[in-house]
Amino acid sequence: MATTRTIELRTAVPGPRGRAILERKERVIAAAKAITLPVVAAEARGSTITDVDGNTFIDFTGGVGCLNVGHSNPRVVEAATEQLERFTHTDFTVVPYELYVTLAERLLALAPFRGPAKAAFFNAGTEAVENAVKFARLSTRRPAVIAFDGAFHGRTLLSMTLTSRPHPYKAGMGPLAPEVYRAPFPYEYRGVDAETALRELRGLFTTHVAAEQVAAIVVEPEQGEGGFVPAPLEFMQGLRRICDEHGIVLIVDEVQTGFGRTGKLFATEHYGIEPDLMTLAKSIAGGLPLSAVLGKAEILDAAHEGAVGGTFVGNPVAQAAALAVLDAFESDGILDRAATVAETMRGRMERWQERYPAIGDVRGLGAMLALELVRDRETKEPAPELATAIVEAALERGLLLLKAGVHGNCIRVLSPLVITDAELEEALAVWEDALAAALA
Repeated sequence: MATTRTIELRTAVPGPRGRAILERKERVIAAAKAITLPVVAAEARGSTITDVDGNTFIDFTGGVGCLNVGHSNPRVVEAATEQLERFTHTDFTVVPYELYVTLAERLLALAPFRGPAKAAFFNAGTEAVENAVKFARLSTRRPAVIAFDGAFHGRTLLSMTLTSRPHPYKAGMGPLAPEVYRAPFPYEYRGVDAETALRELRGLFTTHVAAEQVAAIVVEPEQGEGGFVPAPLEFMQGLRRICDEHGIVLIVDEVQTGFGRTGKLFATEHYGIEPDLMTLAKSIAGGLPLSAVLGKAEILDAAHEGAVGGTFVGNPVAQAAALAVLDAFESDGILDRAATVAETMRGRMERWQERYPAIGDVRGLGAMLALELVRDRETKEPAPELATAIVEAALERGLLLLKAGVHGNCIRVLSPLVITDAELEEALAVWEDALAAALA
């Protein structure tokens, strides 16, 4: 029996209609909004995107991690459409609505908080991070914040300062926010283990900022833009101890790791710790703009009236979609599916590593997996040009991939977790063919 293929390439990429739209884009859109993959979307379903020229691709980018439940998930579409017909906006703090309360209740029931907890909603991950720091500063009455090498927390002023990589995110945009300090993140492939990272963090309290001045430590349980580098268990548990010793708020940034990407609903669950605050966004609402800060009630309640907010934060249409995302996780076996996808992908990636010396490392929690490309396995010299060549070869064959890492030498997986077995097998075969073409 012939295997049904999902990928269908009818034209070059981009095709004539796509090229025409991209040419129009050059005339009217700010140059900073550069295009990573020249695929002009017409529609998307599940794990596929079809462009304006009729080419269909398997999507391993997932809207940069926003589509864990898939493109145009039927539950999400139905819930958002129904809410659109009811009302689109009131501003919750002016005229409230039940959706906001219901979503907070359901998320808090699932989040890893042992005592009373509360929520506040925003539009994007960067807003969640900025507001989490506001809550931490207001509750501790301290100014300083510590982040880590390789971190990515957003592009607005404070979150951009917390972000580690200067190019392209920070160069030329100073002065940056004050009272932000940085410590090493455990990156075992590159020689930084958990013990070293924790020792260096404690050293900051002597050489850079007094512990009693630190409001918060902000950490990703697995770094996203930094190259899908998972934190070791002992590191996250060590952070919890340090924060407890010094009265520091531990903010766990789950913007990219949340909603099943790592095999748990929240990556924090892998570590057996209780954060003080969590930030959520990306896949929270199936592709609609929404973010959240969840945390201990006494911390959120330390903020005075009007201290956090915004016109569109907690938009009811996005919140209806978010409730549908939770329904999908409860009813559609998405976490079980994530485990199957992760096992299949990791096995294939580790076999590629055995075959190709340029694949220096395979890593990640659950389906949040990445390859790191190097020029030499002994020196581990980053090879961003190889990562680029593989992504381009995959695009030519109908698979959409994204790079990551501070050196741009990692390829990450953000496929929808609802990808079918047939689509996954086809995508991995295409990726394997792209590896052979780029690394032969």
